[in-house]
Amino acid sequence: MMRGLPEKKPIAGVRHTIAVASGKGGVGKSTMAVNLAIALSLLGKRVGLLDADIYGPSLPTMMNLRGPPEADFDKKMLRPLVNYGISCMSMGFLLDEGSAVVWRGLMIMKALEQLIRQVDWSGNDILVIDMPPGTGDTQLTITQQIPLAGAVIVSTPQDIALLDAKKGIDMFNKVQVPILGLIQNMSMFECPNCHHQTHIFGEGGVKDTAVRLGVPFLGDVPLHREIMEGADKGRPVTVTDPHSKYAQTFMDIGKVLLERLDY
Repeated sequence: MMRGLPEKKPIAGVRHTIAVASGKGGVGKSTMAVNLAIALSLLGKRVGLLDADIYGPSLPTMMNLRGPPEADFDKKMLRPLVNYGISCMSMGFLLDEGSAVVWRGLMIMKALEQLIRQVDWSGNDILVIDMPPGTGDTQLTITQQIPLAGAVIVSTPQDIALLDAKKGIDMFNKVQVPILGLIQNMSMFECPNCHHQTHIFGEGGVKDTAVRLGVPFLGDVPLHREIMEGADKGRPVTVTDPHSKYAQTFMDIGKVLLERLDY
């Protein structure tokens, strides 16, 4: 443990907690988190999914869920909402749709603590935390309070996205959280008519970065309409078309993550 850091307290009833993070917004991190959570569930694990983006929660839309969650008065906890076999919690369940969160840092930290400690996550093998972009208060609160099994970093091949992804890796290194691997999202676009592949955001940048930094490369996820529309409509591709090559990509990444978690 780093000197000066508080002792980390596990989430009751959860065996492993992993963070899905990015240094930059707009790289598809939440889409990756949702599909990875479902892939891990399809691989036989009980999975929870926590939306830690207080300002911009996307889990209600992507998982087709609406709150408010029910309270367990005996345990003095909230019960997660469930869809597609995944236990979910988000600030978006507790607010009116479209309401902005206009809070200062201390209120955000208190809300995060409640989502972590006052929600009944028990019975889950893995809790996936969909982190907000950046390396600020939310990231520090989570990494300093919870013993994370590791972090998955999502980036597009763009140089500007990779620069921020490296900052995210550096932050996790500083708080002694292992990097489980990097995912290259929007790696290429395949024309549905002629099947020509175009690397719109560059080619191989995330994989090259993983090699240079000595961290695992987990795989490529293409820019594809089925993945995007599934996220917008609350019907992830791992649910609607689990045997497709796109869903199989998430399944393959899930298998690697389970190996790294010693399952």
